[in-house]
Amino acid sequence: MGEIDDLQQRIIEFRDARNWAQFHNPKDIAVCLSVEAAELLELFLWKKPEEADPDRIKEELADVFYSVLLLAKEYKLDLASALKEKLAKNAQKYPVESSWGSNRKYTEK
Repeated sequence: MGEIDDLQQRIIEFRDARNWAQFHNPKDIAVCLSVEAAELLELFLWKKPEEADPDRIKEELADVFYSVLLLAKEYKLDLASALKEKLAKNAQKYPVESSWGSNRKYTEK
């Protein structure tokens, strides 16, 4: 069992010990992910990046990661493979020679 699988199993055990599976349908997990990401973003609101509290960032990132892992488990997704596939797609969209130092989206010329 890999580390991601182990983390997902620990999340399921945590959830099931509290009888929360009934609340964890894919739509609500996705909503939770969005809310947790917004809470992470809020830590930076009206601040310079270096003013954000690293301990709070760590907590909010953990909440985001929890939701990502739970949603991936729900759909039986291999996150490591999904990320590798996405990186390969992005490499095609953003070749180094035309993307170096640019923040433009691939659809912009």
